[in-house]
Amino acid sequence: MRVSVSEAKGQLTELVKRAEAGDEVILTRRGHEIVRLVAIAVSPGLKGRRALMEKARASAIAKALQGPAAARSQDFLYDDDGMPA
Repeated sequence: MRVSVSEAKGQLTELVKRAEAGDEVILTRRGHEIVRLVAIAVSPGLKGRRALMEKARASAIAKALQGPAAARSQDFLYDDDGMPA
């Protein structure tokens, strides 16, 4: 929706309501776009953030590959006598 600044002065409340509802309202001056009114995304609360972190954690666990045990991961650096290779 495009509205000139002079028209927007009289209907700002209505334009804000439309932006909150998800419409994009563009204000123009002399036919050029100068301002865009859009609703601010609401940040999730504590429960929402916790759920998002749990979802990310579960996804990471599912994607993790089983590698060598950490105790044996650098064996290639040493020979059979424990000396640097």
